[in-house]
Amino acid sequence: MKIMELAKKLNWAYNVKTNWFRSLLRILLGAFLLFAGIAHLTFQRMEFTAQVPDWVPMSTDLVVVLSGIVEITLGTALILLPKWKAVTGWIVAVFFVLIFPGNIAQYVNEVDAFGLDTDRARFIRLLFQPVLVAWALWSTGAFSAYMKRKRQD
Repeated sequence: MKIMELAKKLNWAYNVKTNWFRSLLRILLGAFLLFAGIAHLTFQRMEFTAQVPDWVPMSTDLVVVLSGIVEITLGTALILLPKWKAVTGWIVAVFFVLIFPGNIAQYVNEVDAFGLDTDRARFIRLLFQPVLVAWALWSTGAFSAYMKRKRQD
């Protein structure tokens, strides 16, 4: 597919309007992702390595490095590409879904990391993943833009 064709298909998600509060939460989420990405590559690398599920067919360190790079990229995009925030919001939401098995693995395998040293704490963390997905979709106007497009079709 040519870039112009893709751009036309994504036109509904370009330059979506949001208010100052949503913008603030989008930037905050971007900063959170930047911090997490940097932590993946530096001071919390071992803790993130402990979260990689055993069934992932790659080096756990490589998974941590790659996910850190993705988080830095997504965080930067949320902050610096406001005209593409709706598309970025969908990508971030999908990313949060894709990394959820790591959180499940931490709970199931009873891995202590990030101060989560009880089953209860690890379980409560699982409940926050849907909140992150909703945060990404709401703060970027991604879900609203998609629904508006559906109503217009």
